[in-house]
Amino acid sequence: MKKQNDKKEKRFRINYQAVVQNLPFFLFLSALAVVYIYNGHYSDKIIKSISRTNKELKELQFEYKTIKSEVMFRSKQTEVAKAVAPLGLMELTTPPVVIKKDAGQ
Repeated sequence: MKKQNDKKEKRFRINYQAVVQNLPFFLFLSALAVVYIYNGHYSDKIIKSISRTNKELKELQFEYKTIKSEVMFRSKQTEVAKAVAPLGLMELTTPPVVIKKDAGQ
């Protein structure tokens, strides 16, 4: 019976000794697992940030197109004439005249 207990103790010691000897490797694997988990969370955060930025970009593009079309509409000659009519300004009915200065005088 004692011989059998010695074998179990010896086997346990070998396993315990193997674990102690391989402790740096187990620590390395643990550190690698932590880095792997961190990398997963970091990539999720980056993907959410990219998605948020793309959504904001699309909203700004829509706003730009809306404002651009409004500016183009308001810069038409008829719209400008309507906008300045309350100020008492009217469109010219005669073409503009070019005034030239003679170089000899």
